[in-house]
Amino acid sequence: MKTLFGIKFGGLQQKIFNMMLLMIIALIAVYTIVSVYQQRRLAGIVQEAGAKQQAAIETASQETMQTVLESSMSRTTALQAYIADDLFSDVRTDVSTLQAFATELFKHADNYPDHPYFEPDPANAGIASVQMQHEKGVDPSESETLGLVANMSEMMLAVYENSERLDSCYVATADGCILFVNNRSDSYFTDSGEVYTLDVRHRPWYTQASSAGELIFTDVVPDAFTGILTVTCAAPVYDDGELVAVVGADIFLDSISDYVRDTSSANGFLCVVNDEGKVLFSPQAEGTFKPETSEKAADLRESENEALASFISQALTERTALTLIDVDGKPCYLTGAPMQTLGWTVISVVEKDVTEQPTTQMLAQYDEINQEAQNAYQQGANQSAKTFLVLTGFIVLLALTGALVLAGRIVKPLETMTKHISRLSGTGQVFEMEKAYQTGDEIEVLAETFADVSAKTKEYVAQINRITAEKERISAELSLATRIQYAMLPHIFPPFPEKNEIDIYASMDPAKEVGGDFYDFFLIDDDHLAMVMADVSGKGVPAALFMMASKIILQSVAMLGGSPAEILTKTNQAICSNNQEEMFVTVWVGILEISTGKLTAANAGHEYPVIQRGSDGRFEIIKDKHGLVIGAMDGVSYREYELRLEPGSKLFLYTDGVPEATNAENELYGLERMLDALNTDRQADPQRVLHNVRVSVDAFVKDATQFDDITMLCMEYKGKEAETPADLKGETQDDRS
Repeated sequence: MKTLFGIKFGGLQQKIFNMMLLMIIALIAVYTIVSVYQQRRLAGIVQEAGAKQQAAIETASQETMQTVLESSMSRTTALQAYIADDLFSDVRTDVSTLQAFATELFKHADNYPDHPYFEPDPANAGIASVQMQHEKGVDPSESETLGLVANMSEMMLAVYENSERLDSCYVATADGCILFVNNRSDSYFTDSGEVYTLDVRHRPWYTQASSAGELIFTDVVPDAFTGILTVTCAAPVYDDGELVAVVGADIFLDSISDYVRDTSSANGFLCVVNDEGKVLFSPQAEGTFKPETSEKAADLRESENEALASFISQALTERTALTLIDVDGKPCYLTGAPMQTLGWTVISVVEKDVTEQPTTQMLAQYDEINQEAQNAYQQGANQSAKTFLVLTGFIVLLALTGALVLAGRIVKPLETMTKHISRLSGTGQVFEMEKAYQTGDEIEVLAETFADVSAKTKEYVAQINRITAEKERISAELSLATRIQYAMLPHIFPPFPEKNEIDIYASMDPAKEVGGDFYDFFLIDDDHLAMVMADVSGKGVPAALFMMASKIILQSVAMLGGSPAEILTKTNQAICSNNQEEMFVTVWVGILEISTGKLTAANAGHEYPVIQRGSDGRFEIIKDKHGLVIGAMDGVSYREYELRLEPGSKLFLYTDGVPEATNAENELYGLERMLDALNTDRQADPQRVLHNVRVSVDAFVKDATQFDDITMLCMEYKGKEAETPADLKGETQDDRS
């Protein structure tokens, strides 16, 4: 047994030393294995959590962007179409006014002397003035109608000066002369100073209006003198069935072209497509939406791109939803809104890649933060490995205790962090710093970085959840408003089971969640039944609130007693006293004396009532006298009238949502179809009467959107036989025929 540096080799001390050395080596090996395992496991958990968070962010962001984009593009496109269409609608009104004036002028030609007229004068350049031109070979002095139509000079001058959108307005006679108004008097002279002649009766607006026999809009054509693209609205004028003149107005389209060109940006652009599916205006210099002349332009409705062709066809007739279509090899989002007056449509185009940029940028930032965290973790791991190698010599000298302390310092925080992350995985909770991670080294840096990333991710998800919750709250409130409004109206039928003399049924179908129409019926006393049918201006929640206030006031005033005219007068006074929003309501009020069948009624601007005299009679419209709508002006008095109902008679009340129901071709349902539906089964009870009308309306409208509330009420009088014939003070539709 030898001794070296105080250690006995071959003895117990060597065995103890060897055992300690083996234990230290084993502990170091175990520590190394555990550390590597925990680090790999932690890295895997971090990578998996990062991937899940990235997927959640991408999904939520794309869904939010899709919703925002659809709402924003659809509303913007519809607004632009409305603004553009308003231009042509105003011009239609101006031309219709000129047509009506000219028709009356020719009809009473004997009452008007010839009015003076003058050729263009260069001195009037820049001043709105009335001027005359004629066709080559036509002598204006021999015109039989030019002096007569010259009486329209002041009228045309007023129309031109009161419109910021007209380039000119005119009236052309059937014998080749034209009287027009604009401020370009110096544009109608040749180089030699002579006034240009104009082939009036061969201009497109003249030939198209005279051929159509009604008001028309021409295609886009160059102006005869300026070459600027122009759309003309023209209408024929007839005297005893003979064409005597054509009135018209020009609209220069350079402002629309400039506006559309200015919409081009990195986010997308707007373009205008005419009723033939051809692009009229667009900022695109190449591709599908490049504007071409009418001869060269392709009809996009016949495009080989079937999705685009179908979209254009739909956009020309109705407002479209957000649609994803490949255009020129790029996926693009498109929305369209029609311009009703011309049959054109406004198309909004945004490349899909542009809409995905916010998501892409956000994911890139997330990847950058995640990469920084991984780099920090890797740097910490590398530094820990170096520290471990340096401290290994000290661990050998400090024996087992030092090894356990060092192992506990390194392994325990990592193990705690790993368990913490595993518990939080899939729960949506935020990873937070704990005392166990405050080691003052790379492990603490990793924990702080991961906690920061986790908090930012939860904050973003919370924002999305708040937006979703707000939408659900609004939807729930609208649903509650619908139920409250329904509860405000009488909805238990039969309402008066003890009253065998009458039978009543009513319904109200709002166009939105809540509506502005309302009906009401109630007993003022045992022998008097009050009935109300009303329609509030506007739609949605404001109209519903005004409807509830109006209903309460009407019922309160009626229960105080008084005739229908007095009820309307007092109700109008109450509403006008505090009507800051200047809303109004049309109202029909009737009070039935049950014992006699006498019905006293008054009408404040509402639809005409319909009556069936006797069980075998036909339903007829009562043209009663209308008073001013309630809420329009204080101090208004109303007149009332009486109807006598015999047993078996029915009274049908409705709002304008019935006759103005519109199908996909923009045709109105109308009163004639309503009467046909009412007379389909004249023996039907009130509930069946309303059912027959609603079935008829639905069959006419089909899949078209309901734009107005549909409200109806039918009352059948079953009292004793009347002693005198029905007394009708209003005019019926049959009386008119």
